[in-house]
Amino acid sequence: MENESSRHQLSQKLGLVIGIAFSLVFTGLIWICGPWLEAVELRPDREIAFWYPWVSASPTIWTRLSVWGLYSAHQLTVWWLIWWAQSRAAGYRNSLSRINVVALIANAIFITLHFIQTHVFYDGLAIDVPEQSSQWSVILLLVIVLLMENQRRGLFFGTKVKGSLMEESARALRKYHGYYFAWAIIYTFWYHPMVSTSGHLLGFLYMFLLMLQGSLFFTRMHVNKWWMVTQEVLVLIHGTLVALNNAPDLWQMFCFGFAGLFVVTQMHGLGLSLPARFGFLIVYISAATFVFFRIGLRHLHQITWIPLTEYAIMFLIAILVWATMKAVSLLGKAKVLKR
Repeated sequence: MENESSRHQLSQKLGLVIGIAFSLVFTGLIWICGPWLEAVELRPDREIAFWYPWVSASPTIWTRLSVWGLYSAHQLTVWWLIWWAQSRAAGYRNSLSRINVVALIANAIFITLHFIQTHVFYDGLAIDVPEQSSQWSVILLLVIVLLMENQRRGLFFGTKVKGSLMEESARALRKYHGYYFAWAIIYTFWYHPMVSTSGHLLGFLYMFLLMLQGSLFFTRMHVNKWWMVTQEVLVLIHGTLVALNNAPDLWQMFCFGFAGLFVVTQMHGLGLSLPARFGFLIVYISAATFVFFRIGLRHLHQITWIPLTEYAIMFLIAILVWATMKAVSLLGKAKVLKR
């Protein structure tokens, strides 16, 4: 039995290793083939907020059909796989199931199709939808993770926010979050063409890893604390790098904002010793002090923007989910009474 369990564990870890290797190799492929896209004529640049420049100057109906058609096929496929997995779930496993393998292959196929689509038609969903929709879809994903993980790691230095509102809303989100997470990831993935700027490369690598996480549903790796927090922390690197390229005066907001989330919330679910957690806190305070003394202490408030925004939105989501659950429950009782 011990040998069989070990083989199953290897199967799960092997899926993770292959998925990470695929993500790295495909990111390298985007980088290598990036120069092929330099001849594409882009729409004129405009000095306005949230202007996304990676849109071709003259997209055609075939451009839109290709990106919206493939995006829709990808989205519906993954939603169906989630439904299939939930309807047949028998608890978390140490091995990959057939549905996990199908999900991994399906995502790999659509990643490849997006690469081909970019090199034939160039444009992503950015031709028709604003960049804020892509950004906020992932922000809300990260906020929902904070809420779902509250009962395990707490929100503020290991302290859990208790109460039926938090517990019931988190329970509902744990059951149905896969559908929203799949939408947020796949929508963001198809929003961008596969160009080779540093921000795009790291962003696509991040999306690949999130798709890998989604494909491992109902395996123990899906809820592995180290694997989960790695994906939460990757946004720190991505956000800081993008800000350095596009908004160099705000990089510290992203860097110390997301690092603050790690120190205040995320690291407390890793089982670290008190000295280790205290060490991370000292490093954070020291780095922030050094940076803001150089750029001006008047900017110190920037480190609070991202954490305060995410915590505020998290409580708002908890209230909305809880209120929706109560409304549905009351409607159900009203229908029963009418009968």
